[in-house]
Amino acid sequence: MFETLKNILVDKLKVSPEQVVPEASKEDVELDSLAVVELSLVLEKELGIKISDDELIEVETVGEIVALMEERSVKV
Repeated sequence: MFETLKNILVDKLKVSPEQVVPEASKEDVELDSLAVVELSLVLEKELGIKISDDELIEVETVGEIVALMEERSVKV
């Protein structure tokens, strides 16, 4: 799931690949509020994983986003 998120961040949101590590904060990967909304939409559209932008704003690191994605993908 980490690689999936990394690919989305790199391909869709133009984050540089070396910035995307599990312990990176949203600031480290330049996820501002607009990018968080876009990420939320991409996750739902491409993976069918529903995570609201509000939930994404609450998490601190890339690893926590991955954990949320894994949790939600199991429920689908």
